[in-house]
Amino acid sequence: MELLLATAVGVLTAAGIFLILRRRTFPVILGLSLLTYAVNVFLFATGRLAVNAPAVLNKYEDVAYTDPLPQALVLTAIVISFGMTAVIVMIALSAYLSSDDDRIDMTAQDDAGDDA
Repeated sequence: MELLLATAVGVLTAAGIFLILRRRTFPVILGLSLLTYAVNVFLFATGRLAVNAPAVLNKYEDVAYTDPLPQALVLTAIVISFGMTAVIVMIALSAYLSSDDDRIDMTAQDDAGDDA
């Protein structure tokens, strides 16, 4: 189970970084979302991986439990990442509508080309 989660975090992180390095806005937004998912899975895995274990302590039984703090952190991170993704999509949409192009490169390109 630990190997599966570690592999999932690694693949999500690698794919997210690969997409962030693209020159278009849509892959960058997808890359940020994949990185967010990788961090959420990593935070969730820090609360010990226990199958069918309660998330709260029971003082009368001595059973295994999962830590509720990472679960609360992941829930908060999901809400924040949803809001930030919406903001990034709106900024990217306004940049696309104002320039008719969704490239992210920072070099100045003139419309006449190299004929100058």
